[in-house]
Amino acid sequence: MTSTSINYQFTDAKVERPDEKTITFKLESAFAPFPYVVAKPTFRKGLLGTGEWRVTKATVSAGFIQRLVLVDKEGDRKILKFYPTEERAKLGFKLGEIDILQDIFSPKPFNEWGVAEIEKEVGDNWYVAIFFNTQDKLLGEKSFRQALAYAVKKDGFDGPRAVSPISPNSWAFNPQVKPYHYDLVRAQELIDDLANELKENLTVNIVTTPALLLVAESIARDWAEVGVTGNVQVSSGVPAEYQALLAIFDIPEDPDQYSIWHSTQTSTNITRYQNPRIDKLLEDGRVELNLEERKKIYLDFQRFLVEDSPATFLYHPTTYTVKRK
Repeated sequence: MTSTSINYQFTDAKVERPDEKTITFKLESAFAPFPYVVAKPTFRKGLLGTGEWRVTKATVSAGFIQRLVLVDKEGDRKILKFYPTEERAKLGFKLGEIDILQDIFSPKPFNEWGVAEIEKEVGDNWYVAIFFNTQDKLLGEKSFRQALAYAVKKDGFDGPRAVSPISPNSWAFNPQVKPYHYDLVRAQELIDDLANELKENLTVNIVTTPALLLVAESIARDWAEVGVTGNVQVSSGVPAEYQALLAIFDIPEDPDQYSIWHSTQTSTNITRYQNPRIDKLLEDGRVELNLEERKKIYLDFQRFLVEDSPATFLYHPTTYTVKRK
């Protein structure tokens, strides 16, 4: 492995290789998350990685990878299969298509069979949240979003509480944000203070995936206690239009979340959130190179974002790996 073996496809950085062990990147402007970008796995050429395994065959259908065959230098082989839903992956395990089932959110029914080993892990780098469409007439009201946050019982989920979009393991995590502990009285007060025209139809459609259906139904029951009707809909992806989206989010290793919350990022800002203060903090955070100053920026980012409630952060999900005995 030499510096020429690694191929980065950067269009806005000049790449130099002064020797076989060194790669130098020269950026046009400061970009603090860059070390995390170059730390990600890369390929040397085609499907040949930088490690001991190489992809010898890839099966693709309708634009999605279904199967990868990996071979190492000794000729050992691994086959990775990808399924569209957790239920379909479980069926594949039952049918003997796979021997290891990774990163599922419910071990049932395998935990009742006694024929499989089950490993449990808390996903601190994931969170489950309700993302609100902030351009919706009803959910555009900050106080209503806060009421919905207070109305959810958050202690019964399969994983520790999540209070922020940044991992609790991160150096930038702010543990002092508003936690929105379950408070039915406060939720009702906020709803009672809404304009009469908004209170005429307190209905929120909740879109979620099959894996989170039970969680969505639980949230709908909680909201009903403050007079809000939650209609649960199951979808395999993010619809173009929605009011509330219950989803699992993969937290970036770097605290930079420009693409998720900045108002200009129309294709990835799924809440359609617009806040000049948050925009400025996100802009400053990705160019500030001093770690302590950068931390202060992200502490403020979390404090103001959570206060504004474009999303209700619920919990860090527990994931399970099932292995055939």
